[in-house]
Amino acid sequence: MEKDVTVICVKEGLEVGDPLNAKVLAFAFGLAVDIERGLIVARTREALARRRQEGQRLGRPPGSLSKQTKLTGRDAEIQMLLQKRVAVSAIARIMGVHRTSMASYITSRHLRGQ
Repeated sequence: MEKDVTVICVKEGLEVGDPLNAKVLAFAFGLAVDIERGLIVARTREALARRRQEGQRLGRPPGSLSKQTKLTGRDAEIQMLLQKRVAVSAIARIMGVHRTSMASYITSRHLRGQ
């Protein structure tokens, strides 16, 4: 509208040139988009509710401690470092993992320093 451009949609047979027509068309398209978004949200919620009702697990699958990780089999080494009062973040650097991963691993394996 600022540049005084006329938009012609050949497929739909629309010609938008004056500001009033452009505003009306923009409002109509915006309304259509809002309605469609609402329908998509409703369909998604409905499908998720149906899956929950069927007993399917939703979301990302949980991690498993039985899987091989960088920390698998290193419990004794971690326990020794904890007993020497080495910080969890320092142990994580030594083992090559993030400090939150190390903290979670220590908690899940019930490892403690003395």
